[in-house]
Amino acid sequence: MAKLRGIDAEIFPLVLGGNTFGWTSDESVSDQVLDAYTEAGGNLIDTADVYSAWAPGHSGGESEIVLGRWLAKNGNRNKVLVATKVSQHPQYSGLSAKNIEAAADASLLRLGLDVIDLYYAHFDDSSTPLEETAAAFDKLVKEGKVRAIGLSNYTPDRIREWFSIARKEGLTLPVALEPQYNLVYRKDYENGLMQVAKDEDLAVFPYFSLASGFLTGKYRTMDDLKGKKREGMVKDFFTQEGLDVVAAMDGIAKAHGVELATVALAWLNHRPGIAAPIASARTPEQLPALLAAAHLELSDQDMQTLDQVSDKVKG
Repeated sequence: MAKLRGIDAEIFPLVLGGNTFGWTSDESVSDQVLDAYTEAGGNLIDTADVYSAWAPGHSGGESEIVLGRWLAKNGNRNKVLVATKVSQHPQYSGLSAKNIEAAADASLLRLGLDVIDLYYAHFDDSSTPLEETAAAFDKLVKEGKVRAIGLSNYTPDRIREWFSIARKEGLTLPVALEPQYNLVYRKDYENGLMQVAKDEDLAVFPYFSLASGFLTGKYRTMDDLKGKKREGMVKDFFTQEGLDVVAAMDGIAKAHGVELATVALAWLNHRPGIAAPIASARTPEQLPALLAAAHLELSDQDMQTLDQVSDKVKG
């Protein structure tokens, strides 16, 4: 299991994504997913203040509210770590110092927490000086509102700039990176982010690990996808190269007696520098396939096959 600098805990090899909470999973079902994940040994839940502002009638913060209520009901705060993010909530857009402080306070209130374990800058904000953003995150750590800092959706150059500023000013250094990375989308992480993560000892937690469901194999044709909530996020993966990846996964999954999602997540766990992939489960029935990735050992031949077919995807 990977360790996270600044937090005295080993991270289970699967992070539970909270984007479904209060959106495609109602509160009761979300509670069941959370119960099953933690009962299996899972200990890091990843959400964001913007989840799920995109849904009709939602305003953002729905996921944090559901998670906060679950934490209060279960009384197991000491057994789980909570990661959330700032910059995309409709009321707290951007990464100015004032906004970061207000957004963090709002997240703490929704989550019912005194401290956020891992707080991410969700998307870079070029309109705010990086010195201001880095100092604002450092202030939250020094005030005891945040234990560790993470970066998501930053370029390698901007990450290096953040570290340069932090070292120069004596600010808290980030410890985690959350990039988009999966078998059909590799370019961003492998072309620069992987190296900076290695150089700065960042724990890497890939999001969209299952390519919004494409790598579960449940969408084999565009007809399978039509009318689904994830249609807009998945349709770009429907290329011959993308479908070839799914076909290769089929053979490996059958050989191991597991589901495709298990193979996709296990591939990530076998890649250099990955602490744990993030994946969400809409229902508790979807969770076993995700959890199984924590224990699946892929052979060198399995990895070579997946790497080769994945190399051909233009993503």
